Amino acid sequence: MYWLELAGEEDAFAAREAAVAATGVELIAPGVAGAGSVGGGSVDAESAGDRGNPVRRLAYTRAAHEAIARTDAEIDIAAAALDAAPLDLSGTVAVRARNVRNTTDVSTSAAERELGGVLVDRGFDVDLDDPDHVLRALFAAGERDDHDAVPGADGGDAAVCALGWVAVEAARDFAPKPTDRPFFQPGSMAPADARAYANLAGAAPGRTLLDPMCGTGGLPLEAGLVGSDVVACDAQRKMVRGTRENLREYVDGGTETSRADSDGPNWHVARGDATALPLGDDAVDGVAFDAPYGRQSKIATHELGDLVGGALAEAARVAPRAVMVADRDWRGAAREAGWTVDAAFERRVHRSLTRHVLVLDRA
Repeated sequence: MYWLELAGEEDAFAAREAAVAATGVELIAPGVAGAGSVGGGSVDAESAGDRGNPVRRLAYTRAAHEAIARTDAEIDIAAAALDAAPLDLSGTVAVRARNVRNTTDVSTSAAERELGGVLVDRGFDVDLDDPDHVLRALFAAGERDDHDAVPGADGGDAAVCALGWVAVEAARDFAPKPTDRPFFQPGSMAPADARAYANLAGAAPGRTLLDPMCGTGGLPLEAGLVGSDVVACDAQRKMVRGTRENLREYVDGGTETSRADSDGPNWHVARGDATALPLGDDAVDGVAFDAPYGRQSKIATHELGDLVGGALAEAARVAPRAVMVADRDWRGAAREAGWTVDAAFERRVHRSLTRHVLVLDRA
């Protein structure tokens, strides 16, 4: 059993992304989820630096902690649970407490002293600078998110302390913000969001992700950074050139197409029509794309509805899974194109933009 320390303010979305790296993910309190296993199995402290662990690739999970106990959000109850728990570890320890989003009245310094005292009484030596093991105490209270596609997201009240040994931490090694990249256009997606959408679409080492409307390349860039091979296209030549420039700058390997002397992912960018992809059936493992927002497509023969419907149909032909991001709800078009909707999220970006995110499985 593991505790997942979530990032951001949208726990249901964070938990859904975490489910690509963990089994049995379930919200238990604001900013905290439980999981049966992470990274395809158990994780120990020595694997915390392993880039191959999928938890390290997540955008909206800070860390996974090997569970010790779950109690009410009170220091004395947490200390009693720690005192009673089996602790089959050796080496030095440190305690790090967190008042998740300041949702409790718990003093984290008091919690660290009390819990650290329990560990000292049980024979552990404390090393605050370079411990062999870190005990994380997550204190959280309030209403859980309410979302029908995420276990535990039932809108119920919770007040918990989740105690666990830090097992693996997310690298959060995103690309630089869009304005700091070689090629930039207004409206580019934030790196953490692009990473999450790529993860939900199945980006991972040994897999290939397609973005048929790549724009400045934010989604392909994050897919490449987690080790996925990438295929991208766009109707505009300048976007194709710009995406190539960004991928060349940040994705390991640094060269388009396959290279025998590179350990980095392969990538290819071309000008193309998202409704008529030059790919065979089931050519890629997943598709992720950010549809045009309330404006006419740059492909002159398409209106927005035709473009989106055609792109969704082509995505269903070439991949079994997709993530679509848009400024409106395209569930009807997705179903007509042969998809089932696994999950749908509304994510507010700013006052005038709410992104609608569809996680799709081929019917």
